[in-house]
Amino acid sequence: MLIPGLAAILLFSYIPMAGVAMAFEKFIPTKGLFGSPFVGLKNFRFLIDYPDIGRIFFNTIYIASMKIVAGLLVPITIAILLNELGRAWMKRTFQTLVYLPHFLSWVLLSGILIDVLSPSTGIVNQILGAVGMKPVFFLGDNRWFPYVMVVSDVWKEFGFGTIVYLAALTGINPTLYEAAEIDGAGRWKQTLHITLPGMMPIIVLMLTLNIGNVLNAGFDQIFNLYNPQVYESADIIDTFVYRVGVEQTQFGFATAVGLLKSIVSFLLISTSYFLAYRFANYRIF
Repeated sequence: MLIPGLAAILLFSYIPMAGVAMAFEKFIPTKGLFGSPFVGLKNFRFLIDYPDIGRIFFNTIYIASMKIVAGLLVPITIAILLNELGRAWMKRTFQTLVYLPHFLSWVLLSGILIDVLSPSTGIVNQILGAVGMKPVFFLGDNRWFPYVMVVSDVWKEFGFGTIVYLAALTGINPTLYEAAEIDGAGRWKQTLHITLPGMMPIIVLMLTLNIGNVLNAGFDQIFNLYNPQVYESADIIDTFVYRVGVEQTQFGFATAVGLLKSIVSFLLISTSYFLAYRFANYRIF
């Protein structure tokens, strides 16, 4: 029964890893992977000396870190609030509504956001104008663009995270709440001393898995929403690799950037596994 899955992983995940060799070559498509000239670490030296590489890494880490923090806090808060709803139909309805955006692609959502945040006709700027504020070019201003990415990403994905944390809440023994109520603990004390500790294993798990994505700031989202006007704050590793590797056909250099990103992500997630076991006594494997 495992053979089809293992075959798919081998075909689509391991065999393509041979392409990592391009990071050490001046790849020429007509000569192929094994016929292109070997250049050693030249692509990596060029990467280090690239003028904007520091800004690109900073943008990636900055946006991804904000997404990780907000993507952890918002679902936890919503899950706790949903758990407090007494009527099951109300809980299911709200849960379905917040989960729906998860199924929409960024190609579709980017069109909606561009219309909603338009400085001239967008409903957000119309509301700002109605209260006497000047229009804001959210998708064309380097000061606003990263935060728009974080808020829109959280809005799209927090419904999925909420389901995960609601599942964790079902594993908490109800008698703990009854005992706490008898001892005089209110809802806030119960949440602080029972709910959050009961959710801690899944919180640690999600945080550990997300740390490995600190260099993944969301290519689909940013690629569909950014423009040259906001490259200063919006250009991330993945969009940079796309422009250099696909548009400028510098396949070796783009592969070197991607390989470096993968190595750093591997080190981060390995460290997070160790910290999760060391400080929370929680093992994923």
